[in-house]
Amino acid sequence: MLNYYLKLFYVLLLLLLPVAESILGFNNTAEIKCIERERQALLNFKHGLIDAYDMLSTWRDDDKSRDCCKWKGIQCDHQTGHVTILRLCGSDTQSLSGAVNITSLFPLQNIQHLDLSYNLFEASDIPELMGSLTSLRYLNLSYSDFGGNIPTQLGSLTHLLSLDLSHNYFLRGDIPYILGSLTSLRYLDLSDNNLEGKLPSQLGNMSQLRYLGLSGNSFSGALPFQVGNLPYLQTLRLGGDFDVKPKDADWLSSLSSLTHLAIDGLHNTGWLHMIHYPKLRELRLVDCSLSDTHIHSLFYSPSNFSTSLSILDLSYNMLTSSTFNFSLNLQELYLSDNNIVLSSPFHSTFPSLVILDLSYNKMSSSVFQNIFNSSSKIQNLYLKNCSLRDDSFLMSAISITNSPSSLIYLDLSFNMLKSSSIFYWLFNSTTNLRTLALYDNMLEGPIPDGFRKVMNSLEVLDLSSNKLRGEIPSFFGNMCTLQSLDLSDNKLSGNISSLIQNSSLCNRHVFQGLCLSDNQITDILPISIGLLSELEFLYLDGNCLEGDVTESHLSKFSKLRFLSLSDNSLSLKIVPNWVPSFQIISLELRSCKLGPSFPSWLQTQRYLRFLDISENRLNGSVPKWFWSNMHNVAYLYMSQNNLCGAIPNNISLKLFNRPSIFLNSNNFEGKIPQFLLQASDLRLSDNKFSDLFSFICDQRTDVMATLDLSNNQLKGQLPDCWKSVHQLLFLDLSNNKLSGKIPVSMGSLVELEVLVLRNNNLTGELASTLKNCSNLIMLDVAGNLFFGPIPSWIGENMQQLIILNMRANNFSGHFPIELCYLKHIQFLDLSRNMLSKGIPSCLKNLTAMTKKNINTSDTLNRIYSMNITYVEMYGFYAKKNYTLSISLMWKGVEQGFKNPELQLKSIDISSNNLTGEIPKEIGYLIGLVSLNLSKNNLIGEIPCEIGSLRSLESIDLSRNHFSGKIPSSLSEIDGLGKLDLSHNSLSGRIPWGRHFETFDESSFEGNIDLCGEQLRKSCPGDRDRTITNLSKAEAINDDKDSCFYEALYMSMGIGYFTGFWSLVGPMLLWRSWRNAYLRFVNKLTESIYDQLY
Repeated sequence: MLNYYLKLFYVLLLLLLPVAESILGFNNTAEIKCIERERQALLNFKHGLIDAYDMLSTWRDDDKSRDCCKWKGIQCDHQTGHVTILRLCGSDTQSLSGAVNITSLFPLQNIQHLDLSYNLFEASDIPELMGSLTSLRYLNLSYSDFGGNIPTQLGSLTHLLSLDLSHNYFLRGDIPYILGSLTSLRYLDLSDNNLEGKLPSQLGNMSQLRYLGLSGNSFSGALPFQVGNLPYLQTLRLGGDFDVKPKDADWLSSLSSLTHLAIDGLHNTGWLHMIHYPKLRELRLVDCSLSDTHIHSLFYSPSNFSTSLSILDLSYNMLTSSTFNFSLNLQELYLSDNNIVLSSPFHSTFPSLVILDLSYNKMSSSVFQNIFNSSSKIQNLYLKNCSLRDDSFLMSAISITNSPSSLIYLDLSFNMLKSSSIFYWLFNSTTNLRTLALYDNMLEGPIPDGFRKVMNSLEVLDLSSNKLRGEIPSFFGNMCTLQSLDLSDNKLSGNISSLIQNSSLCNRHVFQGLCLSDNQITDILPISIGLLSELEFLYLDGNCLEGDVTESHLSKFSKLRFLSLSDNSLSLKIVPNWVPSFQIISLELRSCKLGPSFPSWLQTQRYLRFLDISENRLNGSVPKWFWSNMHNVAYLYMSQNNLCGAIPNNISLKLFNRPSIFLNSNNFEGKIPQFLLQASDLRLSDNKFSDLFSFICDQRTDVMATLDLSNNQLKGQLPDCWKSVHQLLFLDLSNNKLSGKIPVSMGSLVELEVLVLRNNNLTGELASTLKNCSNLIMLDVAGNLFFGPIPSWIGENMQQLIILNMRANNFSGHFPIELCYLKHIQFLDLSRNMLSKGIPSCLKNLTAMTKKNINTSDTLNRIYSMNITYVEMYGFYAKKNYTLSISLMWKGVEQGFKNPELQLKSIDISSNNLTGEIPKEIGYLIGLVSLNLSKNNLIGEIPCEIGSLRSLESIDLSRNHFSGKIPSSLSEIDGLGKLDLSHNSLSGRIPWGRHFETFDESSFEGNIDLCGEQLRKSCPGDRDRTITNLSKAEAINDDKDSCFYEALYMSMGIGYFTGFWSLVGPMLLWRSWRNAYLRFVNKLTESIYDQLY
């Protein structure tokens, strides 16, 4: 009975305890809510952010959301209600962007924990006022694209225990010395930024530091630490080419708690063997110029390391030997990007290895087979680009029986695998494999069905970029663990219905990604594809799919984030009021017959970052809601439709991603709206826009790199406010109705690389301020009314030019010799002007034209390379993909060329008033593909050196006053497809032979003294009007011109001179030679006399 009452007492006590706590004030959680001013501060902070993924959906200003302590990412002190934790970290699938307004957080004076990591703040500076949040204990701004310098005000956060600014690639400059005042710090990570300079000595004051991350930067100078600094340090990661002294080895050896050491980019490594690492578990020496000798001295000393070392990374060094005989109980070994020719196995030396990376080395087949044995524990194996061939996988029955089952991750991409032997090896050796990467090989034939029979654990399979043929196997749908399948860029055919059907029965609850792009699939898209309801990405572009796609195909994809159906024969027929169940990030529907009306269902998509609806026969105007929803767009492609009307100019819109916007080849008209100035790449060509002034002059932009307004209806004078777009790299205003002079302010575009003003009505002399545009690689002012001399500063200041087009203007004066300074020039067109005097002999200084081949990689790098400065200026999504284009007279016909800098080298100075002779130095330009000197007043003989231009495909010397014979060397240019020597005063027989006989009389007409088969005109001395085959041969042999004979006679003279003085000279100089010669003559005479008599 006593036990019964005792139990009843305990039950009542438990029931009354919460009431008692509430009465006594021990627990007021239910009654404490966030403080109103702090709630308003959080709402103000949210107002500056772009929440494209609804991460802050619970942050609402309504009666149901009064308690901000319950908002996502917020924690409050349960006794005071003050906000203490603000955790807004993003992820791979969601992130915040916009502006970080720290002043709005000032009311949060009790905040101790602030985490804004894994977001996209687009090179925004870290706010200096962050230092005002003096109660902070934890600050994490990593992986958020912050830029600028580390603000010194962070040194005011003296209570900080943890500071993480890592992986902000745009973060630059020095480490502020004031950070050394953060003496309570235990964790400091500044790794993988763009920091440089010397490390401040004040960092040694951080006596409580356990973790110091400085790797992935470009520091230099001395290490500022002394023995006794950072005594509790457990992890040290250094990046930079430090000037390391023996005292630094003493300091490192004094770090008795050090367990993790990583050094990258250090090339002074002779001191490493002096350090002792008694507790080290991880050692990374990446890109340290280590040789085999360094490894021997470092690891063959038994006192340097204990058996605790389990992770060793020696990637990006200069190791050549694969013999590692030192005894370490390694579990992870990284040796990628060395010069190792692997000739011996690893399993006997490191039997405990779990992860092995040998990528970007060379491996023999025997080594590969010996990596594995029945005792191997390797789980992750990286063999990317190891020159592996099929013979690496020819396994015997013995090796198959000894094969391991531990491997779960295998990367064999970028090798030279071709046959099915790799599949046979896989099916017999890797029973537990989860991830297999075989992309970028040369695999042929069908995909074997062994995948279905054996690989029951496979989760990720990548066979893209091979040469696989046959139908797409349906058995992939029966692999119940498969989550991602990539078969893109092969030659697979058939249909996908059976694959989808099988997947829906087996793995549809785990299948997240299907990529079949760029194959030869011929099928209608089955409605059953909706059964793959867990798909997050679906890529079917570049196939032969046909038929209709309706909302029924897509309605079940609630998790879909990436969809591409471009470049098929599909027709999207979706009802206007459809509301998709997904929120798409990337949508590619190019050439999907989406029209004729604009797809209204796009209004529901709030997170769109990549949108391609080009080539879709869309008509009519674009609704205003579309432009208003563009704030998160990074790439927008709506080109080659029939969209019309004006784009609204009264929209207050912030484009946070500095996007690339392609609206070309439509019928947009009117003014260009101001919000488009926020684009980094703006293509508006082939429309009907008419006003440039208000677009350029009414607002300033620092982000625009490319502006293409060619083929519009722009008229009036060029605006004189180009400073407002001073960061432009590519400007194309060609084929408009612009008039007047080039304004002075255009010279402020000092970053400009391409300026195209072709085919307008511009006049006057070229503005001298353009000489400031010294980065130009293309200047095209053809088809205008410019006059005056060609400025000398073009050659003096624009020495990066590859393309110079000044055709069809009224330029006068002589050919400026300063143009010979253009060593990179490949296309020079000064035709249809009024230039006079002669062609300068300095043309031989045009270095690029003196080389036979075009170095395409170097040219592409000069034009399209991007660095951190470019990304920082123009945004993460800005691409240098502007296509250079020109028009020229090619083989007698005006043609357009895209990317001419990769195809041809051309000089055209036709239709001028040039006089004098062709300089012989023209023969140095052996890379020339096209030469046009026609319609001038040139005289003299055609120089025989012109035959040295063996790359020529087109030469036009017509309508001049050339005389003499046609050089036979011209007939030796095998690739010559266009020859025009007409209307000159040439004489003699036309050369015959090779392909010269293919040119008809139009190439030679108007030269009354020419004769030959091509003109059907006999030459003096021919016996018949019709030239016989014999006379053709004689014409080749007997009609050699002076060039040949000059060379022949000169060589004969040199030979005679050399031979004569080689014999006579020594006899005159040395008496012994004279005596020997006289004895030889006497003996020869006596011998002849004896034979005769």
